[in-house]
Amino acid sequence: MKKYYILFLLLSTLASAQFNIVTSYPYLGKITKAIGGDKVKIKVLASAKFDPHFIVPKPSLVPAISRAKLLIANGAGLEIGWLPPLLRSAHNANVNIGASGFLDVSRAVRLIDKPKAVSRAYGDVHPEGNPHFDIDPHNIIPIAALISKKLSILDSANKAYYKHNLSQFVSRWKKFLKSFDITMKKCHGKNIVQYHELYNYLIKRYKMKKVGNIEPLPGIAPSSKHTIKLIQNMKQNHVKIILQDAYHEKRTAKFIASKTGAKVVVIPHDVGSVSGTDTLEKFYTSIAQRLCQ
Repeated sequence: MKKYYILFLLLSTLASAQFNIVTSYPYLGKITKAIGGDKVKIKVLASAKFDPHFIVPKPSLVPAISRAKLLIANGAGLEIGWLPPLLRSAHNANVNIGASGFLDVSRAVRLIDKPKAVSRAYGDVHPEGNPHFDIDPHNIIPIAALISKKLSILDSANKAYYKHNLSQFVSRWKKFLKSFDITMKKCHGKNIVQYHELYNYLIKRYKMKKVGNIEPLPGIAPSSKHTIKLIQNMKQNHVKIILQDAYHEKRTAKFIASKTGAKVVVIPHDVGSVSGTDTLEKFYTSIAQRLCQ
């Protein structure tokens, strides 16, 4: 019994020594775990099964934020509708927006699609730019580097450990990117339509041409008039691919496909959003395979 008691104390001490982190989305949890290893304990707030704009701020998420020493967010306004209420309930000043224990990873990437004006007349626009930069795997390394830097500041005793893990991760990710880029070259020049402004970073990186969106404006449901016009546009431009995310309704995309002969391709938006995408590599591999093979 005494041996079991000592073992319990050792395990309890190890658990308490871990650096408590919460991340807003699953992909951030995966990157953070790769850098933090066994030195960190991670809680992901949002499920990849839902629209990342409209996560329900469940009270059950509050305790993890209350205990956290670091909160890692996507930023660029993606969490604006659901994270602030959780922060207010958590009463943890260390991880509030702008505090030392809050990290906005959008600062690590170059945002695109910055609106010239911010108004509801333009739909659900993000003033800082398009927040869906995680769809481009080339943005993962700068995000990982920023996370490593923040961890090294807040947990300086393990700085060398985080630096080593970052080096290992970057080496592995560069090899992955070479393979990913080769597959994605097959998509260069393809005309596509997407439901939401979700895949713009991927479209730009791999030189595809976006002919239109099923949404007339970001966050605005498609009307009959807009859908008919989009069908005509797709026929004129010989569009054969419709990029459909996992969380929006699929009825409209299927209708458009039936009128144009295009194929509806469901593309994951985060780790775990569709079956077989439970790691970073599988997430991006799934995108390439579904879109370009």
